Amino acid sequence: MGASEKVAELMAQYRAGFSLPGPLYYDAEVFEAEMKAVFGTQWLFACNECEVKEPGDYLTLEIGRNSIIIVRDDDGAVQAFHNTCRHRGSRICQEHKGTVGRLVCPYHQWTYDLDGALLSATQMPEDFDPRHYALKPVHAANVAGLIYICLAENPPDLETFKQTVTPYIAPHQPARTKVAFESVLVERANWKLVIENNRECYHCAGNHPELLVSLVEAALPDDTRTHWFGELMARKAQEWDALGLPHRPAAGGIEFRCIRLPFNEGVASMTLDGEPACSKLVGDLTERDLGSVRMFHVPNNWNHFLSDHIIHFRVLPRGPMETEVRTTWLVHEDAVEGRDYDVARLKEVWEITNQQDQQLAEQNFLGVQSDAYEPGPYSPTGEFMILDFNRWYMSAMAACRSPGAPGLRVAAE
Repeated sequence: MGASEKVAELMAQYRAGFSLPGPLYYDAEVFEAEMKAVFGTQWLFACNECEVKEPGDYLTLEIGRNSIIIVRDDDGAVQAFHNTCRHRGSRICQEHKGTVGRLVCPYHQWTYDLDGALLSATQMPEDFDPRHYALKPVHAANVAGLIYICLAENPPDLETFKQTVTPYIAPHQPARTKVAFESVLVERANWKLVIENNRECYHCAGNHPELLVSLVEAALPDDTRTHWFGELMARKAQEWDALGLPHRPAAGGIEFRCIRLPFNEGVASMTLDGEPACSKLVGDLTERDLGSVRMFHVPNNWNHFLSDHIIHFRVLPRGPMETEVRTTWLVHEDAVEGRDYDVARLKEVWEITNQQDQQLAEQNFLGVQSDAYEPGPYSPTGEFMILDFNRWYMSAMAACRSPGAPGLRVAAE
């Protein structure tokens, strides 16, 4: 049986409303198919625009075998390129992030402008045309200060997402922030289990006491699992309407989710005491108690936009059995550490929560590899967002098997 037939057979075993068949979480051939069908074709969250604030600022990220450079060029635009020299393929940027005047390959010093054009390649013959050897580009898009990239030659639509979520995000002005702290965890779990764990709070009461100081388990305005939530939601919705802040669930289908929800009564931020973690609010906001805009976009990103800080979560697989989870805490660009915020207090809740989630995902991953594992039913109230994610995943995997599926973008010669 070939790899594609094996993957198709495993997908055919999927039963809607149940967790995935075990091998879809750990099989190496399934993972290779995912890297093409999902991470090779979809828009992926890369970073906040503020992380490449000035011309020459760059960072890199790894998507399977592909290393990508995100860089701000001399005209102020954020660009993305394959981190692969057009000479003999060496990695160009070998640090996670930095600032450069030009992109210079350390192997033979082929030198590229910040727009990807090859500027210098010594000892090449007279008929060598540098115009044919620019860095291979990657699609990049800016969504209200968040940078997304896509490796496909013909990316799927992103404009609907951008137009829908921008009114929710724009008041928090992500581009006018700075990274106060960054955490990278490598979890010994398949990336889908990491996403599934995030897509439900069914597990929160038993595992996240620190998070539940602020977070209400309700995921929708009409959630009836908590009897007092309806009154709180109605009151906060009235306040947000008066401020012109959208809050109702965005029409994102199974591709994305965006909603503003309140914190517990009397809580203004995701801290252990419920008080703001930063005294200088983001953007031009003046009200402290704005709950959080919760935003998720398949397949690798979720966020919390609060009045006093922003948190981005980025998920990238390192293989079928390892996943990198990068969390960044951002505050107003003019906030001063030690005066306006304390890093330890800012990161405390989600640093603890991430560690708890890592253990949950890793134990889940061990379990789905057991001979005793068989897919179990999801809770239609507590895990409805996993149902959406699995529908999207199965659709993405099936679409890539169809003729004409997009492939890796290659620059025109």
